[in-house]
Amino acid sequence: MPLQDLLARLKEVPQSGSRDDYLRFVTFAGDAALRRDGGPEHVTGSCFVFSPAFDRVLLCFHRKGQFWVQFGGHIESNDASVAEAAEREAREESGVGDLVLLSSAIVDLDRHDLHAGFSCTAHWDIGFAATIDPKVDIAVSDESEDVRWFPIDELPDQVPTGFGARLKYVRRRAITLIH
Repeated sequence: MPLQDLLARLKEVPQSGSRDDYLRFVTFAGDAALRRDGGPEHVTGSCFVFSPAFDRVLLCFHRKGQFWVQFGGHIESNDASVAEAAEREAREESGVGDLVLLSSAIVDLDRHDLHAGFSCTAHWDIGFAATIDPKVDIAVSDESEDVRWFPIDELPDQVPTGFGARLKYVRRRAITLIH
């Protein structure tokens, strides 16, 4: 039951205004919150992929958004949870078939409005983390124009506003999952 799993995972996130907003949205919208066709705003799953030393991050250049960002996308009917959707999206978009999340613990919450290139108006994105060896083969998917490793402190210019600070926060949260 993806909805019950998501509500339980959200309750594990440290209390904040953002977490409370997510709980309200998901509780009010119910299962529709997890479907792309469930309304103009819905939940998406994303995955921040780090090197094992957490000094590099693998990003994709998003075709519609025209910026560098973590992997992610909509939940599909065969995804058992938002974490599974995030893992699947990261595999598909990076070409790394054996990528596995560090944990099913949520490391990021980012609600963002979308522009005219999208069919929906907002994504309630829920982020997870993974690590892979930077030497592994990567591939560009249909949804991305490029996939590339970047040092954490040397991100490209074309990232969403506030992405650098978000990435550093996610990195700290991800490191706690393995220690």
